[in-house]
Amino acid sequence: MPIKPGEGVSNWDGHKDLFNQYSVHGPVMDQPTAALLIDLKQRGLLRETLVVWCTEFGRMPTFQKGAQGRDHNPDGFTCWLAGAGVKAGYSLGATDDFGHRAVEDIVTVHDFHATILHLLGLDHERLTYYHNGLERRLTDVEGHVVTGVLA
Repeated sequence: MPIKPGEGVSNWDGHKDLFNQYSVHGPVMDQPTAALLIDLKQRGLLRETLVVWCTEFGRMPTFQKGAQGRDHNPDGFTCWLAGAGVKAGYSLGATDDFGHRAVEDIVTVHDFHATILHLLGLDHERLTYYHNGLERRLTDVEGHVVTGVLA
């Protein structure tokens, strides 16, 4: 069955009908993502290519009132990295038993950005840009490279 763009496929929001939306989203994402990683590895490009899979937030572990979807959750969600100096098959961190909040090996957005910049060969503490009369860092005044994920 061909997949058509529109509600449920191109709209990745999970507020309305989670089961039906994600049962379409999974196959749309899984096969092409696996194919990309396999292709990069077979061609020897995964060693120098950083693949970043991330969203701006996760989803709450409970349904929203009056809906079959889940609301935004910035306190506990998953991102993954592959290639370019990242440990293969490695997982870091955990949420609480309810799946609501990160509680183990917490990585902030600043840490995540610092790690990505490091993997790209850039020192996040030295990389600055001029804004409103100040030299600013992409990671603000925070952020540490998460060395635990480095190969």
